[in-house]
Amino acid sequence: MYNASRKIWETKGEDQEVGKKEFIECLKVLEKALGDNPYFGGEEFGFVDIELVPFFSWFYAYETCGNFSIEAECPKLIAWAKRCMERKSVSKSLPAPKRFLTLFCKLKKTMGLE
Repeated sequence: MYNASRKIWETKGEDQEVGKKEFIECLKVLEKALGDNPYFGGEEFGFVDIELVPFFSWFYAYETCGNFSIEAECPKLIAWAKRCMERKSVSKSLPAPKRFLTLFCKLKKTMGLE
């Protein structure tokens, strides 16, 4: 997932398209594991949910850099993330998604990718 996501914001053209495809494939594996449960722990918010929900903050930046919609490809996963974000303990501890976009833009400039 890490290598695929880097291709989304570090590359352009065909390489970026490959990264988007790989990233979505990873997310679809997670979505399949989630199934029809509200959380990865079933009915209860559990360890896997705690480990995965921070990645949701990065999605906006990936979508913006790669010009695609994760929700269109993985609606159940996005619904799960939104449920998680309704929990005060989660929403208060994660940074706003737009902060990551700002970070990516700075990194791209620093790395000479823009």
